[in-house]
Amino acid sequence: MSATLGVLLRQLQPEWSITLVEKLDAAGAESSDPWNNAGTGHSALCELNYTPQAADGSVDIAKAVGVNEKFQLSRQFWSYAVERGILPEPREFINPIPHMSFVHGADDVEYLGKRYEALAGHPLFQGMEFSTSEDEFSRRLPLMARGRDFSDPVAINWTDAGTDVNFGALTKQLLANLGSEGATLAFGSKVTGLTQLSDGSWKVGVRNLRSREDYTINARFVFVGAGGGALPLLQKSGIPEAKGYGGFPVSGEFLRCNNEDLIAQHAAKVYGKAGVGAPPMSVPHLDTRVIGGKRGLLYGPYAGWSPKFLKNGKFTDLPLSVKPNNLMSMLGVGLTEFGLTKYLIGELAKSEEGRIETLSEFVPAAESEDWELITAGQRVQVIKRNGMGGTLEFGTAVLNSSDGTIAGLLGASPGASTAVHAMLDVLERCFPKRFTGWQTKLKEMVPSLGVALADDKALFDEIWKWTDSALQLDVPAPVPAHPVGV
Repeated sequence: MSATLGVLLRQLQPEWSITLVEKLDAAGAESSDPWNNAGTGHSALCELNYTPQAADGSVDIAKAVGVNEKFQLSRQFWSYAVERGILPEPREFINPIPHMSFVHGADDVEYLGKRYEALAGHPLFQGMEFSTSEDEFSRRLPLMARGRDFSDPVAINWTDAGTDVNFGALTKQLLANLGSEGATLAFGSKVTGLTQLSDGSWKVGVRNLRSREDYTINARFVFVGAGGGALPLLQKSGIPEAKGYGGFPVSGEFLRCNNEDLIAQHAAKVYGKAGVGAPPMSVPHLDTRVIGGKRGLLYGPYAGWSPKFLKNGKFTDLPLSVKPNNLMSMLGVGLTEFGLTKYLIGELAKSEEGRIETLSEFVPAAESEDWELITAGQRVQVIKRNGMGGTLEFGTAVLNSSDGTIAGLLGASPGASTAVHAMLDVLERCFPKRFTGWQTKLKEMVPSLGVALADDKALFDEIWKWTDSALQLDVPAPVPAHPVGV
């Protein structure tokens, strides 16, 4: 998020000074690290939680269309950045990988068919296909077909237009450009305080974690893009807009395949349905990854729990985030989110055999020696005040002060995939007088800005062709399942 905003601002106002403060010694090493997320490039092509089924049996595609629209903005900005050398190596961060939905059981097969019918004729989902054929399933998903009992009906819904995104590599390229354009990148440094001065500017306290030196930065505008660590920093600022917000941390875990022969048998991102009563974060998926030119495979997510707000955080993060102004919000969620509580207890109780049993729904012949458990990124779900209590939000939320001098982003999925949309929102909220004057440049970077591509098929087709070419997605690159030279 911060890297995206920094590059946008550098393009819009090249004379402004920009400083990025990062606690870790490397870019994109927390939630953006490729093994800390599934790299789906959330375009709602395969994620079934974006297309819920109503009580009358119909399928609501509104959220799927909205998420897809936002992802198109990211594709456009990345394409602009590739053409101008801001992102010199697109293959390092984005690769074509089919996206697929998978269900089994008569009721879910019927649901997936209705989902396909609702989406297939839509401009943003053209080219989508559907099948209940055992032969088609086996041809496209040999790893998932081996050992499967096809007396239980199956259905798949897919498109070859999906992508795998390495958000860590993307972040590094963006920040490398930002640094080369004169921005100060302060790694190994921690923000210790945020104090607003009488003229509206901010005094940002910083500690260099290597030298232990403390210093301050005076800033006209501050963006807090610290992932799970954003809430404590926004609380430090004292802005009233952050009051009442809380955060609930959930650890992510994946099973990562260590058998190269199995990895070579699967080339898709396959999403299933969350269990009845389970939260959206529990949607199971078997994901092909492309990291450093090598193909990988992971399955998850499994949930753990830790009071840390970051993978590299502290056990005091959650208790220290509880304030008088958000206590009732957090207690309210604790009393109402029984589904999440039950889900977490079940996940924490799972043994190695239990995790493999869950995996076997996707990979019936799975054996534990072919998979290793890895700890992924830490999610902090937003708790928002609702009357005297609070509600748990599973999306992302932009917060900004009324004077527009500070903003931050809370929440998780779809997160990084929609970073460009979120940061354009920050620019419009915090620089309303300048935003109008920036329109020409912004539309150069994101041509469809202000236009719903869902309502303009000709424009969507034109932009899709451009982004496919700029991002080198129109010519699939050979991706070895094994390391080069092995």
